[in-house]
Amino acid sequence: MMPLTLAPVGEEAMIRKIGGNPEVKKHLEDLGFVAGGLVTVVSAIGGNLIVNVKASRIAISREMAGKIMV
Repeated sequence: MMPLTLAPVGEEAMIRKIGGNPEVKKHLEDLGFVAGGLVTVVSAIGGNLIVNVKASRIAISREMAGKIMV
């Protein structure tokens, strides 16, 4: 298990766990990041990530991506 920030670009990964306080967890779940779901890192620019999750492209900060374990 590793944080999403370390996932290779272009490779699909399964979300294992969402960390952080309850508000952060809820926010990420609302965006589609749920345990058991699939996520693909599209690009990493300055530590921030653009990812595909549930057929949507989402930009998230390095801090948020570090709370998503794949």
